[in-house]
Amino acid sequence: MKRIGVADTTFARVDMARYAIRTLQEQGTGFRVLRRTVPGIKDLPVACRQLFRDERADLCLALGMPGPAELDRTSAEVASMGLMMTGVLEGKPIVECFVYEAEAPRPADLETLARRRAEEHAVNAFTLLFRPHDLARHAGEGLRQGFADAGPVRRTQ
Repeated sequence: MKRIGVADTTFARVDMARYAIRTLQEQGTGFRVLRRTVPGIKDLPVACRQLFRDERADLCLALGMPGPAELDRTSAEVASMGLMMTGVLEGKPIVECFVYEAEAPRPADLETLARRRAEEHAVNAFTLLFRPHDLARHAGEGLRQGFADAGPVRRTQ
């Protein structure tokens, strides 16, 4: 049975893991979800490493919500680099799902964006783990998580 690690933070203003886990469970069976919640986004790389090492996760979904300040954006960059390094060291994928507070003008918009992005990244994580070849069918389509898809630069006839 596969194991999907879900790492999230108490700093986030939306419980993104709840949406991601629900969406994962809707995708099918053959896996178990392991959740680890940490204080902030810079703690996510260690949480993912623990999920890989201690819980034997096959893939991790890292959910975070940086605040609107410049310091928050810097922290997100540091966390992202840490997540990349963790994935490389473990030789396992980490699907990073960050929602920046500055992306949405109102709390209701932020909630919607966080829910949609978490759900769409959860589908990507499931596909990456169970049907990785399916991703190639969507290469170059300009797919976006949380917002409308951008579409390809050139549409094929």
